[in-house]
Order: sequence, then structure tokens, then C-alpha cells
Amino acid sequence: MIVGLNLFKLEKLKIKAFKDVGRRQPIGAPFEAMFNPASFSQRYAIAWGAKQGVGSSGPQLSYSRSKPSELTLTLVVDGTGVESMGVVAPVRKSVKDRVKAFLDVTFRYNGVIHEPNYLLVEWGSLIFSCRLSAVDIKYTAFERDGTPLRAEIEVTLISDKAAKARAREEGKTSPDLTHSRIVRSGDTLPLLTRDIYGSSARYLDVARWNRLDDFRRLIPGQEIFFPPLANLGAGTSGEG
Repeated sequence: MIVGLNLFKLEKLKIKAFKDVGRRQPIGAPFEAMFNPASFSQRYAIAWGAKQGVGSSGPQLSYSRSKPSELTLTLVVDGTGVESMGVVAPVRKSVKDRVKAFLDVTFRYNGVIHEPNYLLVEWGSLIFSCRLSAVDIKYTAFERDGTPLRAEIEVTLISDKAAKARAREEGKTSPDLTHSRIVRSGDTLPLLTRDIYGSSARYLDVARWNRLDDFRRLIPGQEIFFPPLANLGAGTSGEG
């Protein structure tokens, strides 16, 4: 879905950094776009599983999970000193400095939380809790000595909401639904299992479901699936 926007809207798009998933602890100054993007696109996707009985002519799709939505936009940074609406800025800031400011907010590893920052994009009615998925920087104009004068930053951001906020939106409170969690530093399988089911008693079943070779050594960034309680104990993963 692509949304067209007014180039001359006075309110600037901002990307704010936080050190917690609830976006309550801000880090530093936000990145503010020089020029608001002409458009942005949002992508929504659903993962389906296929079950086919013996003797049937085709599979029946079953809902697996809704994938995190994505926001894609292009930001332009300019080092000529010309700001939005054609106004010449009193202080000229280089393209290199502007790109660095963007990467410091969105991409750089944060040693305090041991991962890149949690992000919040704000622009008018657009409020998007997210993390950076990918960024491509294309330099399009240069000084005679090769110094960049203009760059386009193509950004893909992936939705990242606190579990409680996501559950409120989806109306999901039951352990009889499939959940997934991305492992973070310090997580253990018993604790994650307790967060989902209210008890850590089934963590070995969760380990078998996810085919974990060593449940004591979870890897940060690893995705763990928690199936409905009725499915636990089967010992086979829902991932095929």
C-alpha cells in the first residue's frame, strides 16, 4: 500500500530512539528529515501452513501467524545548504554528518542494550513502533573533489511492538493461540515459557516443539514458537 503525501507539509518526519520496547526511555536527539518523503509504503503479510489429508486432492490452508508489518520510505539529505521550501540554511551541514546522524539513531549497535535502538517514527497521523530492517544509501550529487552533496536514504522498518500492546490490539490473551518471541540477551526458555503460558512447567515441550539442541543456550535474535497448549507434547515443530 503506497500513501501519497503533501511535499510542503510543515511538520517534519522524526525518527526517535529508545532503549526499551515500551518506548518510555528515549536516547539522544531524534533524527529529523530535511525533506518530508513524497510517499511511503506499508506491507502486510500472513504466513499460512498447508495441511493435506491422505487421499485429498489438495491442501487446506491453516493460519500460522501474521508477519510484522513493514514501512518503506526514502529520505533525501542535502549538503548545499538549501532546506525545505527552498530556504537557505544559516549553517550548512554536510551530507556525511546527516547520514551519520541517521545511522547513529537507527543502525548503530547500542552497547547499553546490546542491540540497535528501538525506534518510533512520527509524522502527522503516522506513528510506527519499529526496528531498522535495512537501509540503502545512494549518493547522487558531488563536489568537484568528490564530496557528496546529496544522498537518498532508502529505509525499510519492521514493526516492533511490546507484547502487551500487541495483545491488546489483537484481543489475544489466551495461551491457546500460537505465539512467537525473539530471543534477547539474558532470556531463558523457562522464563519465556512462563511469560506465554503463565507457568514454566512446559518448557521442555517447547524445546522439543522448536527442535532445540540445547535449550540452555538460546541465541539472541532466534525466534521461538509457542503453540497452543493442546498441541504441546506432540514433539514436532509447526515449522515442517
